[in-house]
Amino acid sequence: QVQLVESGGGLVQAGDSLRLSCAASERTFRYRGMGWFRQAPGKERDFVAAISWSGVSTYYADSVKGRFTISRNNANMTVYLQMNSLKLEDTAVYYCAADSKLMSSALSTTLGDYIYWGQGTQVTVSS
Repeated sequence: QVQLVESGGGLVQAGDSLRLSCAASERTFRYRGMGWFRQAPGKERDFVAAISWSGVSTYYADSVKGRFTISRNNANMTVYLQMNSLKLEDTAVYYCAADSKLMSSALSTTLGDYIYWGQGTQVTVSS
């Protein structure tokens, strides 16, 4: 079982940057696509970004495209989410998740395709 631990959240002002990290505990991390999702109060958990197991392919929600960058370091089993030009509407709990499939070339935006989830880290953007 892959355990995921997010860190890096906090309170920032609009226009600022944050980098979230998600550390994995188990070696199959290196062969799984990874995703970031977020959930604002009273709303559903939404897809933010995904990266293939190799790191070659990435995909973003339209709302964050051009501002957020997902990356990974398989050697230290960590996935990152660099968030620039933060907006008030980016306020949410951010979760990382590991795809249920190993070595898949497909990137998923669907919650049900991700089998392991972290506990979440709060990101609050103020004006």
